[in-house]
This record gives sequence, structure tokens and C-alpha cells, in this order.
Amino acid sequence: MAAEPRAVIRPTTAELVNLLDGLATCTLWLDGNGVVLHLNEPAEDLFALSRNQAAGRPIREILKANVELEGMIDRARAAGAKYSRREVPFEAGPGAPLRTLDVTVSPFDQPGHAGGSIVELADVTQHQRILRENALLTQLGGSRAMVRQLAHEIKNPLGGLRGAAQLLERQLKDPALHEYTKVIISEADRLAALVDALLGPGQPPHKEPVNIHEIVQHVGHLLAGEAPAGVVVERDYDPSLPRLRLDRNQIIQALLNLGRNAIQAVGARGRIVLRTRALTNASIGSRRYRLVASIQVEDDGPGVPVELKDTVFYPLVTGRQGGTGLGLAVAQDLIGRHDGLIEFDSRPGRTVFSILLPFENHELGETA
Repeated sequence: MAAEPRAVIRPTTAELVNLLDGLATCTLWLDGNGVVLHLNEPAEDLFALSRNQAAGRPIREILKANVELEGMIDRARAAGAKYSRREVPFEAGPGAPLRTLDVTVSPFDQPGHAGGSIVELADVTQHQRILRENALLTQLGGSRAMVRQLAHEIKNPLGGLRGAAQLLERQLKDPALHEYTKVIISEADRLAALVDALLGPGQPPHKEPVNIHEIVQHVGHLLAGEAPAGVVVERDYDPSLPRLRLDRNQIIQALLNLGRNAIQAVGARGRIVLRTRALTNASIGSRRYRLVASIQVEDDGPGVPVELKDTVFYPLVTGRQGGTGLGLAVAQDLIGRHDGLIEFDSRPGRTVFSILLPFENHELGETA
């Protein structure tokens, strides 16, 4: 005798809402027309929108400019099948930080709401950030060792080359020929300066308590003097930041390198913002700190070229004609000497390079 099919027990609407509200993942319930029936508390935080404001509105209105995510939901609903995708970019609104989501759309028929679906959005931004920072730290260590070895190999013969040119200049009777030896000496000096920049400061940081805003203000004045007339340099400070123990000169140099890159990125007209923030329970790579200072340099230029995003901190890598490719590499090395890190987020119209500096004696240990 064939077994009777098991009855499908579906929760009531109230039970379903309670179930969704108990989930830690951002979850939306849509009807067959793509109208929001409910979103839980994590989804309210993600969209910066209350459930009362969202209920009854088409999902496309809530997603705004997130065309890729909207297209995924539409395709899954049209096919009536489960659809998943990882690492989907998401922006809650203009100027909001770009996030990364793992997305799953599942068909869900509820009495009175046929053709509906459940959309799950897992925010993996922090996980991706930790992976990226660990890669940057590994990259920094490897490139630093490689560059130092290469620089030493170059510097030794440069000294011999310069000395030989000076001896040759003394032996030449015709003063007109001295022009050529001067070119050799000048180019040898230029290469030696380039090698010194690659090696960076040989001494460890000389740390002392400093007001980070005094440093940022100083750099802001220098950048404003160097920038074209059509470039505006703005400040946005967090006054709650306490003093940090830093090597003032090294931090100024690192911040100047970032600022000058921003000036070159915006060209004749643009906007650069120097911003400070205090981050609590923040991570730098795999280490967590109670308090981290974030110093940001934001510009509205075209952004970092896609092909350079994975190698932008490598020495001699540049997307600018005539550039040395040393500014970001040296800046990363100087911040690394303070147990910090430079990270960036870039897309056309908004590029942000962030210097992260931990406050001493605030380490919480490694992250899970």
C-alpha cells in the first residue's frame, strides 16, 4: 500500500514574522510582485530603513542604485528557483561605505502571498576586510625584503660609477667634454636618491605623544599650497581622538604621499578631504584593538585602475606616466613601522586611503 504524501505544515504569517525576526542574517520577505512584506532588524540596519517604512514598497525602491542585487532577485523570482551568489557589492545610499554581501533568494509560497520569496543577505564586509589586510601585511613584508636587497645591489656600483666619472672629469683636457661627465654624475646622484627612497629611513621610529590633528592640519596646509587653484582641500576631524605615540616626521611623510597622490588623481579640479575618526574594537589584519585611529584621505578622482588594485602598494608600480611608484610603498612601510596599516576603497568618483594606527596598550588579541 503506497504511503500517503506528508502534509506540508506552513507557519502562519505571525509565526513567520517571529521566525524571521529571530535570525541574525539580514532577511526580507517579498510577495509575488516584489513588494516588501517584512524585513527583520539586521536588514533594518543594513538598509538604514525601518520595517514600517519598507513594508508595502517595491524592492527596487529600497535597493536604489544596487542594480546587480536587484537583477539577481528579479531573475530568481522569474525562475521560481533558489539562487545564490557570493561577494555582491552593496551601497546603502550615496556616500555610504561599500559593503560586500553573500546573497540567497529562495521561493516561498505563503497562503495569501503566492509566488513570494525570502531574500537572505549575509554581510561579509568585515571578513573580506580582514583577508585583504592580511594580504597587505604579507605583501608589505615580502616587498620590503625584496626592495632592500635590490636597493643594496644597486647602490654599491653607483658609488663606483660616480667616482669613476669624477676621475675622468679631472683627466679631460677639453672643458666641453665635462658636460658629459656632469650628466653621468647627476644621473648617478638621482639613482642614489631613488635607492634611498626605496630603503626608507634606517632608524626605528622616534615615538612621542603627538596630537594627530596638528599633523593632519600641517599636511593640509602643505597640500593646499601645492594643489591647483581648482582643487579644494577640506578637513573633517573627530575631536574625541586622544594623543598618540608616533614619529611625527614619518607620519607626516606617509600622509603627504597619500595627499599628493590624491592631488595628482583629481587633476585641475576636484575635492580632497582629510578626515579623522576613532574606531573601537577594530582590527588591523588579524589583531584586534580597543581603539584605533583612522586618518583618511578621500578624493573624487577617477579611482585606482582595476588592474593595479592588487599591486598598488608594490614598489615601482604606478598608473601615472612619469611616476616612480614609490609614494604608496614608502607610506605603507612608514605606517607599518608603527604597527599600523594603510588600506583603501576605490571606485570612480570616490577613493579613500585610510591610515590605521593602534593606540598602545589597547590590544585585545587575535581575532577568530
